[in-house]
Amino acid sequence: QVQLVESGGGLVQAGGSLRLSCAASGRTFSSVAMGWFRQAPGKDREFVAHISWSVRITYYADSVKGRFTISRDNAKNTVYLQMNNLKPEDTAVYYCARFRGGSLYSAREYDYWGQGTQVTVSS
Repeated sequence: QVQLVESGGGLVQAGGSLRLSCAASGRTFSSVAMGWFRQAPGKDREFVAHISWSVRITYYADSVKGRFTISRDNAKNTVYLQMNNLKPEDTAVYYCARFRGGSLYSAREYDYWGQGTQVTVSS
């Protein structure tokens, strides 16, 4: 069983920064790719970022490219999402998830999810 716990969300002004963390349990963490998604009220869950398990290849949604950075520390079983230059449209609940294969941009291809952490960006 895999458990994912996000933290680091909060309220920040536009232009500010936050760093989200996702702590994972389970011994297979270092051998799986991980992703971050977000869901705003009334909207579908959308892809934000993805990181591979070995060579740390990363992918980003166009809306966050250049502002967000995904990283991981396998020794700590933790994935991070550094978010800079935040905008009001970044307001959402952010989730980390374990990738099981297929299209990395699709939430259906992630099998374990955290409970989410709220990020609110004021204008």
